Amino acid sequence: LTWTRTRVAILRATHHIPAYQQPPKADVSAGCNDAVVVTITEAEKILGVSKVTLYRWMKDGFIHGEQITPGAPWRIRIDQALRDKIKPEVPDGWLSLDEAATALGVARQTVLHKVQRGELAAVHVNRGRRKGLRIQVQRDQPGLFDTP
Repeated sequence: LTWTRTRVAILRATHHIPAYQQPPKADVSAGCNDAVVVTITEAEKILGVSKVTLYRWMKDGFIHGEQITPGAPWRIRIDQALRDKIKPEVPDGWLSLDEAATALGVARQTVLHKVQRGELAAVHVNRGRRKGLRIQVQRDQPGLFDTP
């Protein structure tokens, strides 16, 4: 027989297995400095980006998500450090991914790997025509063929 919601409920009741209880809703106002753990849907509303972007950021290592068990809903910890990674305007001197790759003399993927490893600071701009990742590049950083 296939598993249905009713059969699972009966099995849980028979063997006294508690069902998953969602944690109570936390205050997730934009000015809150405390870290909160929220679902992808709530994070989408708080951060002002789409679900697809959040999943891509988790895959790329820009943000970190957690699951209680495999297949459970993803939860994202929103703290001040994550809020600081998302800006409404482009900071002065920060470059787009293409510009950063050109300035460093490396491929775009190499720049993304450096962002993942924390070697380069990056923010996501979420408003205006110039949306996307912006990277802080110091002009004296070594490129691919530069010898230290």
